[in-house]
Amino acid sequence: MDNSPNLVLPYIQAAQAQKHITHNEAIRALDAIVQICVADRNLSAPPGSPTEGSRYLVAASPTGAWSGHAGAIAAWQDGAWIFYAPRVGWVAYVEDEAILIAYSGSAWNAVSSSSSVALLGINATADTTNRLSIRSDASLFDNVGGGHQHKINKASAGDTASLLYQTGYSGRAEVGLSGDDKLHVKVSADGSTWFEALVADGATGFVGFGTSTPVTKLTVEGAMRVGRYVKSALPPAGSTDGAGAMIYVWDDVGGAVLAFSDGTSWRRVTDRAVIS
Repeated sequence: MDNSPNLVLPYIQAAQAQKHITHNEAIRALDAIVQICVADRNLSAPPGSPTEGSRYLVAASPTGAWSGHAGAIAAWQDGAWIFYAPRVGWVAYVEDEAILIAYSGSAWNAVSSSSSVALLGINATADTTNRLSIRSDASLFDNVGGGHQHKINKASAGDTASLLYQTGYSGRAEVGLSGDDKLHVKVSADGSTWFEALVADGATGFVGFGTSTPVTKLTVEGAMRVGRYVKSALPPAGSTDGAGAMIYVWDDVGGAVLAFSDGTSWRRVTDRAVIS
């Protein structure tokens, strides 16, 4: 074998005359292709006044002294251009762009960017649906001295922007804008049958339980239960609950009855008499 398998460095042969020539050729190659930093990757013609040791990635359709060397590393060494054909996995830093690129076997591609990456997996595999994938005990999104917002944006009102909570990758609860611009809270026991627990209408501020179309400040579809108490353990009717609070007293004289607070006492809704 006359050259090394990876960097294609020339070997000194047994009984070779002028061994320093082969040795210097290998050193020159190492100087060019180890810790590669190229000045530019967009030039198709060599620069007019290159400095000793400067390196470039030859762009497509090269001309002049670079003709026929597209994609190669061009190094100005000892007053001449020396070309090195890249091999799969070689990595280079592009100085004028401040990015790192790698050779795939057919092209140089960015492996990092100051603005974006197509996929990111942290201890997990990202894909075209879950472009950011994290497998972790917890995730922290911190502030930088003030508040912090999570923004989930959808293209149109008919789309969905929500948080989906799962057990074993099967949905159990969903909170967000599901198919319209109202806030929905939905729950499911099996991931297929869903119940609308709460809807808040952004156009009116009305809230609905069990209905997707609240028509008053609070709309309840179906039965509603208030707190159940015995007379000997009634909650305070004053500052704690306030006037207008309602409870259900199940052992009142004459039977169970709904009661309301007047701010001081609990009164039966049937005759407004104080419960005692």
